[in-house]
Amino acid sequence: MAAADQEHTPATALAGMLATLGTAAYVVDVRGHIVAVNALAERLLRRTAAELVSGDAHDLLHRDARGGPIPRAQCRMRPAFMAGRPAQDDLEWFERGDGSLLPVSWTLTPVDLDGDDMSMLLLFHPRDDGAEPAVRPGHSGGTLQEIEKLALLAEMTTQLTSTLSVDEALRRLVSLMLPRLADWAVIDLISERDEVWRSKVVHLENGTLVSRRELEGPMAPVPAESVMPLSRALRGVASTLTAPEDYDRSPDTGIAVEQRRLFEVTGMHSAAIAPIRGLREVLGALTLGRSDRPEKFTAADLALLEDITRRAGLALDNARLYQRQRKVAETMQRYLLPQLPRVPGLEMTSRYLPAPDASHVGGDWYDAFALAENATALVIGDVAGHDLDAAAGMSQLRNVLRAYAWAQKEPPSRVVERVDRAVLSITDVSMATLVFATLTAGEDGQWELQWTIGGHPPPLLVTRGGVARYLTEGGGILLGTGTDRPRSDGAEVLPLGSTLVLYTDGLVESPSHSIDDGLERLRRNAAALAHRPVETFTDELLSRARPADNDDDVALLALRIGTRSTTR
Repeated sequence: MAAADQEHTPATALAGMLATLGTAAYVVDVRGHIVAVNALAERLLRRTAAELVSGDAHDLLHRDARGGPIPRAQCRMRPAFMAGRPAQDDLEWFERGDGSLLPVSWTLTPVDLDGDDMSMLLLFHPRDDGAEPAVRPGHSGGTLQEIEKLALLAEMTTQLTSTLSVDEALRRLVSLMLPRLADWAVIDLISERDEVWRSKVVHLENGTLVSRRELEGPMAPVPAESVMPLSRALRGVASTLTAPEDYDRSPDTGIAVEQRRLFEVTGMHSAAIAPIRGLREVLGALTLGRSDRPEKFTAADLALLEDITRRAGLALDNARLYQRQRKVAETMQRYLLPQLPRVPGLEMTSRYLPAPDASHVGGDWYDAFALAENATALVIGDVAGHDLDAAAGMSQLRNVLRAYAWAQKEPPSRVVERVDRAVLSITDVSMATLVFATLTAGEDGQWELQWTIGGHPPPLLVTRGGVARYLTEGGGILLGTGTDRPRSDGAEVLPLGSTLVLYTDGLVESPSHSIDDGLERLRRNAAALAHRPVETFTDELLSRARPADNDDDVALLALRIGTRSTTR
C-alpha cells in the first residue's frame, strides 16, 4: 500500500507531467522556489535536479545581458508571477551551472496542483537569434523605469541628508550611481577659494568600486567663456550629454585638457554632466560615464541626473555649512583654552580632543590660573550643548569664574555659588557642570587641595605607589538650575609624587557601558600609569581610557605634585 501511495504523490505526478513536455520546463511554488524540473531543463541549464529543486529561481537563474544579478523590482517575470497570470517574453538570460549565460525565450502559466496554493509553470527554449534582441519600450538596459527613478531619488534623499560629512556624502553619492546608471562617476568640486578639485573618479570593477587616484587632484580654474561641457557645468550654465569626439579638437582650457585625458584613460564612449548647485552658488559638477555597457546616455538620463545633482547640492551645501561652523567653533574653543601657568613644585599638562566622528564641538574646557597667597586655581567644566553657542557660553562662564575667584578670595564652594547665581542673569549658558579647586602651597612644602563639584565627574587622585581613588567630597548639583542651594567643599593634602586628574565626561561615558564602568576603567588605567612621566601618563591615559564609541569632546588637566623650594 505504501509503495502504491508513493507512486501517486503530487511530486511524482508533477515530475511525470514535466517529463512528457517537449521543451525545457520547471515549476515554482508561491515563494518562487523550484519544486520540479525536467531533464531537458537540466541539460540546457547544465545543472542537476538536486542543484535546482528547493532553490530560489530568481536568485539561481535570472541575469542581465552582462551576467549581473537582476533586482527583483526589475524582473520581467515578477508582475505575472505575483498576479498569477500567463506571460511570455524573449528578453531573458539564465545562468548555467558552469557560469555561462543562456539567452532564452519563455512562457509562464499558472498551474493548480491538487488544490494547493497556485504554482507557476515556466517553459523556456534557447533564443537562437545570433544577436541581442531588440530593446522594447520600457525594457531599456540603460534607462531606469519611472518607479525605479522615484525609488532611487528617495533613497538618495535619505542617504545624503543623513550625513553632515562632505566625504561621506560623496562616497554615498557614488555608490548610489554605480552600477545603476553608469560605469564611471566623476565629481569635481569648487572650493571656497574658487579652486577646482577633481575629488572622485570611481569605476565599477568586478562589482567593486575602485577609485582612480591618478586621475584625481587639482584642476585648472573655471574658464569664463569656454563652451566645453564641463566648463559650462562648473559655471552652472547647463547640463550636457558629451562624448570623446567633443574633445578631439585642440583643447581651449586646462579643464578641457583634463577632460580629454579622462576620456582617453577611462574609455568612456558616452557621458552626462550636470552642475551641482547649492543654495547660493555652484558647488561643482557630476559626470557619469559609460565604457562597459553599450547604451549611450539620453535626454531622459540627463533629466534624472539633474534631479540627482539638485539633491546632492543641498546635501553638500548643508555639510559644508556645518563643517564651516564646526571649524569656527573648534578654533574659538582652542583659542580660549588657556596657557597653563608655571608653578614651582608642580608639573601641569592638559589635553583637548574633539569628538572622533566630528559630530560634536563646543562646551568642554579647562583652566588654571594663579591666585594670591601662593594659591593656584584649577577648573574643569562642560557647558551644555555641542555647537558654537556652547563654545561662546564656555568663554563667558570662564571669565565670570575667573573674576569671582580672583576678587572674592573665598572657598571654592562660595565662589561657585556666586557663579551659579550669575549664570542665568549675565551669560548665555543654560546649564553647565564643573569642578573648581584651589591648590595652596604650605610653609612645610606640602600642597593642600580644596575643591567643590557642580554636577561633574569627581577628581581622581593617584599616588606614586599606584593607589587611585576619586575625591567625592564637596559634591553638588550642576550650574544653571536656579535652585540656589548651598554648596560644600572637600579638602585633602596631596602626597608627594601623586597625580591629580581633572577630566570631562567624554573620557568615561559610552553608549554601550555604564558611567560606573567608565570610571572604573579610568581608575585602573591611571593606577597602572602612576610611575610614568606626567606627559606620558596623560597621553597613555587618553588612549587607554577613552571609550572607542565615545561621541563627545574630551578635556583633561593633570598635575604631578613635586617638592617646592622655600626661602628661609
